Amino acid sequence: MPCIDSRLARPGDIFFALKGESSDGNDYAHQALENGCSLAIVDREVKPASSSIIQVVNTLEALQNLGQYYRRRFAIPFLGITGSNGKTTTKELIQSVLSTTFTSSATSGNLNNHIGVPLTLLSLKKGTEISTVEMGANHQGEISLLCEIAMPTHGLITNIGKAHIEGFGSIETVKKSKGELFAHIKDSKGVIFVNSDDDMVSDLATNLPGPAEYVRYGSKSGQHCRGNIISSFPFLEISYFADRDFGKASKGIQGNLKTQLTGSYNFENVLAAATVALYFGVSPENIKTGIESYLPSNNRSQIVKTPQDNLVVLDAYNANPTSVEAAILNFCNYGSENSAVMLGDMLELGEIAGEEHRKIVRYVADKGFGLSIFVGSHFSSAISGMDKKSGNILVFEDVAGACKYLAYNPVTNSRILLKGSRGIGMEKLLKHL
Repeated sequence: MPCIDSRLARPGDIFFALKGESSDGNDYAHQALENGCSLAIVDREVKPASSSIIQVVNTLEALQNLGQYYRRRFAIPFLGITGSNGKTTTKELIQSVLSTTFTSSATSGNLNNHIGVPLTLLSLKKGTEISTVEMGANHQGEISLLCEIAMPTHGLITNIGKAHIEGFGSIETVKKSKGELFAHIKDSKGVIFVNSDDDMVSDLATNLPGPAEYVRYGSKSGQHCRGNIISSFPFLEISYFADRDFGKASKGIQGNLKTQLTGSYNFENVLAAATVALYFGVSPENIKTGIESYLPSNNRSQIVKTPQDNLVVLDAYNANPTSVEAAILNFCNYGSENSAVMLGDMLELGEIAGEEHRKIVRYVADKGFGLSIFVGSHFSSAISGMDKKSGNILVFEDVAGACKYLAYNPVTNSRILLKGSRGIGMEKLLKHL
C-alpha cells in the first residue's frame, strides 16, 4: 500500500516522500523504513544511502504515474464524481448501494485531489468489480489531470455552484472546470449521468459534442430516473421511478427510500445513487438496503440530539453560498419557533466574499429566526455598519468567542442549524449546545 505519512507506515508499505507547505517528506524516508515500509521513494539525495531508497525526478509525479499504471490493470467501470456540493455524500451513497451487489470500492474520506486520487487507485484490491472515484478541484485543469490519472469510464457532476471562486475566478470557470469530467467521458465514449434539475450541469451535457451515452435523472418528467421528495424532516424520504429503459434497468422500476440524511438538498444526491445503481442492475431491494443503511458522519447532514434538548442540524463540513442558502431554506421547513441559525464564514470565495456574506446575513435576517449567530472575519465585516434590526443577531470573530458566549448564555429546547466552512470549526459549538 502507498504511504505518505511515515508515522502511519505499516509493514510492506511504499513511502512516497511528498513535499508539503511546512515539511519535506524526504526528511522522513529513514523513519518510514524503520516503521516498516519496504521502499521509500524520494526526489533528492537522502543519507545514509540505502537499497530500499529509490530516487526519482519528482515524487508526486511518480505517485501519479504509478496510480495510473495500476489503474490500467482493472478493466472495470470507474465512476468519476465531481461537483460543487454533495460529491462526498453522493459517492458514499453510491458505494453503499453498489456494495450490496458488487465487490466495489470508493474514495476513502476526502482523498479527492492530485494526491488522494492516485492513493485511492493504488488501494484497489484484486477482484474489485466497480470503483467510484471522487474528484475535487479549486483551479481550472485539475479535473482534467485527475481524469488522466483515473481514466473514468462513467461520469457524474452533482451540481455547479459558487464554490472555490477564489481559485476559479468566476462561476463560468467553475462550470468549465467541472465540465472537464464530461469532456473526458465523451472522448472515451463512456456514460454520462446528468442531473437535469441543475441547469448548468444539463447545459454542459446538452452542448457536449461527440458520442456518449447519457442517463438523465431529476424531478421532471421524461427522465430515465425520476424522483420526488415525500418528506424532508427530520429525515429525507423520496420516491423514484424509472421512466425509460437504461443500462440494466427496465422501465417501471420504482420504490420509496427513507434515508438517515437531513435536508431536502440531499434529494439529488440520493436520486443520483439510485440512478447509478439501477444502471448497473442493482435490484430495488438492494437499493433500499444500501440507501437506508447509510449513516452520515464527519459533520455532514447529521441530526444530533443534545443534552440541552436541542435538535441540531449539523452540516459543518463545508460551506459556500449555494449550500448555505439551501441549508437555510431547508431549515425553514422545520418551523420558526425556538429556532437558531449559527453560521461560520464561507472560505475561498475571493473577490465575491464580501457581497456573498452580506447576502447571507440579509437572507437570515429576513427569515426572523429566534437567534442568529455568525462566526468569522468575513461575517464580522459584513455585519459591521449594517442595521441588524434585531438584538437576536450576534457576530463573533472566531469560534472561541461564540463558545464563550454560549457557555454563559445556554440555548435549550431549540432547533439549531450549524453550518460553515470546515476551516472555521463550527462543530466545536456542539459541546455547548
